[in-house]
Amino acid sequence: MVRILGIDPGSVKTGYGIIESNGQQSRYVDSGYLKLPADGLANKLGEIFSRLSSVIDEHQPGHMAIEQVFLSKNAASALKLGHARGAAMTAGVHANLEIYEYSAKSVKRSTVGYGAASKEQIQHMILRLLNIRKVLHEDEADALAVALCHAHTGLSPQYQKNIKASQ
Repeated sequence: MVRILGIDPGSVKTGYGIIESNGQQSRYVDSGYLKLPADGLANKLGEIFSRLSSVIDEHQPGHMAIEQVFLSKNAASALKLGHARGAAMTAGVHANLEIYEYSAKSVKRSTVGYGAASKEQIQHMILRLLNIRKVLHEDEADALAVALCHAHTGLSPQYQKNIKASQ
């Protein structure tokens, strides 16, 4: 079993979710979200790095899966999201995690079966797939979906074979 940290990055809230998986069966470990301070981008990025580093220290994942930046009409929002991703990825690199990136459509397709699934559909499927009996904030449900996407695709033997062939 591999312990996977899924990240749904954001500059206001960053979700995280931790599962254990062998690629066929997955088990919920923990999840939550970081409500970030409103006092400047630098402080937000520092909080993301620091708090995710603490989550990594506590749960000792081997892999980090993170959602890619999607193209937005608002360039400033996309740039802030990119900064948040960078802070999260830096925490993973600092802890020597293997880092994998997935598009939002890939995450939705792998968990719901539909690349344009709603936030509600993702929450519903995450609760069912991981047999979770608590209310999930949408950011933590999205982070768990990213972790499951990695479990379903990144841990597959064919995926690993393709990665090795491309190196």
